[in-house]
Amino acid sequence: MDPAGMIPDWTGFLIQEIGTVLFGAVFLYLYGQSRAVYFGLWSAAWGLRLMAGLCGFALLRASARAGWLAAYATFEFAFVIVLVAAARAGFASSFKDWRTVLRLIAILPIFVALAFALGWYSHAEGYELTDALAVATAYIYNFFLLGHQAGRGGRAFRVVLLALAVAYLAKAGLTICLVHLGAAPSWARHLLYETHYEFILNSVLAYCAMAMWGETEMDRLRDLSGEIDHLRRESQQNFALDHLTGLLNQAALARRVDEPPPFEGVVAVCDMDNFKDINDRYGHLTGDEILRNIGHLLHASIRHEDEAFRWGGDEFVLLFHNQQLAVANKRMTAIEARLHDFRVRGVGVLPISFSWGTADAHGRALRDALDEADHNMYAFKRQRFGPPGVGSR
Repeated sequence: MDPAGMIPDWTGFLIQEIGTVLFGAVFLYLYGQSRAVYFGLWSAAWGLRLMAGLCGFALLRASARAGWLAAYATFEFAFVIVLVAAARAGFASSFKDWRTVLRLIAILPIFVALAFALGWYSHAEGYELTDALAVATAYIYNFFLLGHQAGRGGRAFRVVLLALAVAYLAKAGLTICLVHLGAAPSWARHLLYETHYEFILNSVLAYCAMAMWGETEMDRLRDLSGEIDHLRRESQQNFALDHLTGLLNQAALARRVDEPPPFEGVVAVCDMDNFKDINDRYGHLTGDEILRNIGHLLHASIRHEDEAFRWGGDEFVLLFHNQQLAVANKRMTAIEARLHDFRVRGVGVLPISFSWGTADAHGRALRDALDEADHNMYAFKRQRFGPPGVGSR
């Protein structure tokens, strides 16, 4: 590994540089599509690796190698620094922690000086050891900081990072053997093809990065689809709500009557008694407050699976799912009793009464049960007050 005894390997050099350009282009494309800082910094790192390769090739050819070794070390360790910064930045759309990069750049001259000194006094073996350990550390650092990537692409990306780290650690081990034994052990013969297998691993790494980006985009699409569905449901719900009482409105009741699924249970229709007199005496604002509070009362008095509608004016409809008629009648009586102590702001206790009627909807159309409950409600009202005047609906 003495630079004086090395000759340029054109094939290895071309494979390394062409691969570096391709890898940088892949990560630059991923950055352009995702605006993820991680991919952008990896693209910049490959640019630095390209310059390091050019300096390294010139180092092998030049007679005065000191300057080229310093340049090579500068770009190589800058490559390591950018990879560490990428791991810290993650997949955010902006890189806020520039202090980390600045601190790492501050120690770059120290690394370069150390590498230069090792290369000068130990015939490059010391530099090779330092470089291999630094690159392996950067890959391992990325491996651990990407632990939250749960997709297959993310897991494969981390595995390749670990494989690259192992390869560089093996290179560091070979360097130590060369320094202490003066010859490479038999297990290190495969390192003769270092450029080739590094090209393969980096090609797989670039492919995994694209898969990881694809998985991230799919996750974003699923999140957006979920948000759209949520907004659509909210929009439909708001469209179906009566804004005064918070209950479902008349249009929602009409759709419920005309559309499946079939209803099995009890229908209740209730109508406020003498509500027109309350409006005339206390004003429409008080009347609106009464309707609003009655809507809250009805909503709080039914089960989660039941439905409550404002049919129009001061008339309401309740659908008690899978309920018996006798139980529904008891619940309507309890609701009516709670209205006796009704309080209105600025007025005080204002007893409210309403007439109601129920009908069993088991085994028949909801429209027929609704008509029967409506007739029963008016029959109940006639029993209380005699023939009705002008309806409030």
